[in-house]
Amino acid sequence: MAATASVVPPSAFMPSTTDCLPSAGNKIAEFFFHRQFSTPLRILRSSTPTRCSYRNNATDSDAIATAFPPNGSALSSIDSYLQLTQVTLNSQRKTKIVCTIGPSTSSRDMIWKMAEAGMNVARLNMSHGDHASHQKTIDLVKEYNAQFEEKVVAIMLDTKGPEVRSGDVPKPILLKEGQEFNFTIKRGGMMSFAVKSKTEDSVKCEVVDGGELKSRRHLNVRGKSATLPSITDKDWEDIKFGVDNQVDFYAVSFVKDAKVVLELKDYLKRCSADISAIVKIESADSIPNLHSIISASDGAMVARGDLGAELPIEEVPLLQEEIIRRCRSMQKPVIVATNMLESMIDHPTPTRAEVSDIAIAVREGADAVMLSGETAHGKFPLKAVKVMHTVALRTESSLPLISSSLGQSAAHKNHMSDRFALHATEIANTLATPVIVFTRTGSMAIALSHYRPSSTIFAFTNVERVKQRLALYHGAMPIYMEFTDDVEETFSQALKLLLLKGLVSEGQYVTLVQSGAQPIWRRESTHHIQVRKVQN
Repeated sequence: MAATASVVPPSAFMPSTTDCLPSAGNKIAEFFFHRQFSTPLRILRSSTPTRCSYRNNATDSDAIATAFPPNGSALSSIDSYLQLTQVTLNSQRKTKIVCTIGPSTSSRDMIWKMAEAGMNVARLNMSHGDHASHQKTIDLVKEYNAQFEEKVVAIMLDTKGPEVRSGDVPKPILLKEGQEFNFTIKRGGMMSFAVKSKTEDSVKCEVVDGGELKSRRHLNVRGKSATLPSITDKDWEDIKFGVDNQVDFYAVSFVKDAKVVLELKDYLKRCSADISAIVKIESADSIPNLHSIISASDGAMVARGDLGAELPIEEVPLLQEEIIRRCRSMQKPVIVATNMLESMIDHPTPTRAEVSDIAIAVREGADAVMLSGETAHGKFPLKAVKVMHTVALRTESSLPLISSSLGQSAAHKNHMSDRFALHATEIANTLATPVIVFTRTGSMAIALSHYRPSSTIFAFTNVERVKQRLALYHGAMPIYMEFTDDVEETFSQALKLLLLKGLVSEGQYVTLVQSGAQPIWRRESTHHIQVRKVQN
């Protein structure tokens, strides 16, 4: 039986939203009432044990428990009713969101809304659609990016890989436990089959866990990976398509060893293509080669769907944590993917377990979390993005500051830039300031991201490709700006831009870093960390 509670309108005792904002330099947490009520709010506690719900005829443009947009500023009208969210100074979300574009989100209007709701990377799933449909998405994302200096959506092309899939069926086939079923080997719900016998072109199976078999479902053999090349002929065509369109990332499917990554990088080098290779860890064969695969790559994706089909499911959480740890130690971005908000494909609210899943990925230190079917063909793509944004932001606000001693030994073994990234992080955390860095390669911003400062990293660059790439890194807000020969003039322009966009406030302090692989205004042997007061 549902229980109800009435909430008294807060107008009599709550100040306005702007009056509640924490002042610059303070680490105060505030709760905000975002809209006054003309009628009491009826909060429902559902009798269903696994789903949170509330009543107000919510539409897909409404937020679910979302009080702050991606840039962290307070909203006054996005929700119809009371929104309670705890925030701190410089509360921009640091964990990035990768969204798969599909029929539900491929229009210009939806891509714009997704970007404003929190999408940082648009994923093109080459298992579906054709080059014409993906070209349309690429053009729309680039049109969005061209309008902003401080906003960016990167483009990730996800290769199909050597998938083994069921063929097309006129209608779903209902399979029951104990039933025999023949797969004819022609091409490539969670159901399980026990192989009873096989011939040259067919496999006779007994249904262990039944369900409806639909068209083009993944087929996996527990503990085994398909003996097929990781990059197929179709993949090479799609990779060339990505080169022609200057995508930012490849997500390479079913990588089993480092040779595949090196082969792709050699091809990209011959094409003079500046595209990062993200390896998808989703096959049993990749696990023994994790270190060499991640070392050869530019980052990794924990693709839990196929990983859980090829390995015992109880191993997947442990592998997720291990892959995140390895990527963090190598300063490479890591994405956690698959089933994060699966129920929101059909329902407007997530399960509690899904919310916890996102929070765990954030707490483990993932650079990004990913939505697949939720945004590709789901009924509530915007709500899914907003839920992911809110959960990540709230989880980040509860994380303790990482002790500098954790990175001390590693930093002193590496380049001088790493040491300065570590010490800049310590200063920024102590003074509760954002970090400003100027970079042509992105290396210093990446080093800062590795040490996870508690506030935003404003990474100014005069290279568009660097701006795009940094969109995936934890805590980095890449901003395009032309650099002048005068260092002080460039600093002044950067601070003016941040003030204009409401990203810093007058009188606030910022930590400014000059260091990195390539000197801009300094001599190669000189590195600087400054703390400056923002003045208009």
